[in-house]
Amino acid sequence: MSPWRLSWRDLAWLLLLATVVLGAGLGWRAPWPADEPRFALIARDMAHGASWWVPQIGGDLYQDKPPLFFWAIAVSYLVTGSLQVAFLLPSLLAGLLAVALVWDLAYRLWSRTVAVHAALLLLATVQFLLQARAAQIDGFLLAFTVLSLYGMARHLLLGPAWGWYAVAGLSAGLGVATKGVGFLPLLLLMPWWGLARAGFAFPAIRGGWRWALAPLGLVVGVGLWLVPMLLVVASSSDPAYAAYRDELLFQQTFQRYAHAWHHQAPPWFFLVNVIPGLWLPGTLLLPWVLGLKGLRATGEAAATWQDHWRSRDPRALLFLGWVLVVVLFFSLSAGKRGVYVLQAVPAFVLALAPFLPALAARRGVRWLFFGITALLVLSLAGAVAWFLRGGRAWWQALATQNGIADAQALLPPLLAIALAGLVALVWFRWQRATLALLVTLWAAVIVQGWWINPLLDESRSFRHFMQQVQLATGPEHELGLVNYREQFLLQATRPVVNFGHRRWREGGQEPRDAARWLNAAPGRVLLVEEGLLRECFSTSPRRLVGHASRQAWYLVDAPAAAHCAAQGSEAAARRYVPW
Repeated sequence: MSPWRLSWRDLAWLLLLATVVLGAGLGWRAPWPADEPRFALIARDMAHGASWWVPQIGGDLYQDKPPLFFWAIAVSYLVTGSLQVAFLLPSLLAGLLAVALVWDLAYRLWSRTVAVHAALLLLATVQFLLQARAAQIDGFLLAFTVLSLYGMARHLLLGPAWGWYAVAGLSAGLGVATKGVGFLPLLLLMPWWGLARAGFAFPAIRGGWRWALAPLGLVVGVGLWLVPMLLVVASSSDPAYAAYRDELLFQQTFQRYAHAWHHQAPPWFFLVNVIPGLWLPGTLLLPWVLGLKGLRATGEAAATWQDHWRSRDPRALLFLGWVLVVVLFFSLSAGKRGVYVLQAVPAFVLALAPFLPALAARRGVRWLFFGITALLVLSLAGAVAWFLRGGRAWWQALATQNGIADAQALLPPLLAIALAGLVALVWFRWQRATLALLVTLWAAVIVQGWWINPLLDESRSFRHFMQQVQLATGPEHELGLVNYREQFLLQATRPVVNFGHRRWREGGQEPRDAARWLNAAPGRVLLVEEGLLRECFSTSPRRLVGHASRQAWYLVDAPAAAHCAAQGSEAAARRYVPW
């Protein structure tokens, strides 16, 4: 059998493994907060007739993000007919594409063995596992980021390949239509230029005007969404559409980066709080690839990044340079979330890729991975033993907090993960301890998807809470939601009224609008969280209906405070009819 056919067989097995791991539990849970219900709600409304160019949520325009991710969920919903499958499908497909492209690029740059190791490391990286199994925009953006990086690398490292260079630009443009930072892969030109100036050996690329192909592709990719959206906004006489355009294009991009108003963190946030833990197990290998004293492999060629620098080998260092560019880019903004640097994970894996086969054979690495796997197994077994020998009260409190009636239901899945880890340790032993750790991680993900998540879904999805609310109000009442959560609308089975999206930015105006609506007609009832009762509903008849989002929620009957109702606006009420 030819080496190329063997390599494609490797890819087929890798994609099968990735599908089993990343797709575990697909369709067995509903969207969970914080962001998944919002995105699923927008996409469901699109599929049922809402605007695809100007997304809406609960009757309001949604200005926070461009619509490409919502399109992907909506199309998946139309194809599958199941929102519980559709909302996770785009992230799953993006994860599979990332695995395939990392494998292919590593194969072309180094070897078949390196390619398999790189793909397996990506599939085991904690942040990649988390986001490829969640409905987050960054997980979907990863598809365009990796494709753009792939195109740039094919051109800069294996080129010239102007077609791939243009694809890189187009993919980056589609990334911008997903989230504003989609252009970042094109910044690979920065470390490329720096390494070329330092004398690194790159393919000779003389293209003249063709260097404009990637920027042109970026413009085309963005324009596929931006131009129709601008035309829709221009054709509308509603000033809300112009406000939507301005906020999306300016406040949610440049201002959000330069003057972030939430998720603020210090400049070292990613280096201290995110990368060490969420980029495991790759970060465990950094002492060796950095060539720290006592860990260097004597007599081993090109064993560290320092060796690549001395030999002027640009392949791994180009990806490492881009990782540093991405981390620096996000570190310079005051607003930071751990998920922002997800885009750099495949490049981090490729920066480690040429060292992985040799590192897997190192005695120190084997014992480290063996010890971590054994610690995971012992921790899980110890947790179960603690439950059985007197820790039941603590476990029950944890289970109740997550909506599980009996904490004992958690014991079988925890034991299953521990048993899988123990079998992996016995089977692979310390000689192949890296595989033992990977298998244990994947077993934990699979058990979580098929076993643990269904136990949590009733509570995390707010399905049970909304059933309680609608049962308590009855069909004869009109239900209004104050400061609603998107999962309330997603789980509603009858028409509800809300008073707008993101009203917290207007101070206390939303409760006043709700008070006016409540007093305006009989048969109305409001769902209000405890913290918003004081100003407008402190003397209103009310009853506790349940707890959600760490808040106690009350059903409030008329009358609301007259001074609040007088300051409210009836125009704020929006009637939402679930599909």
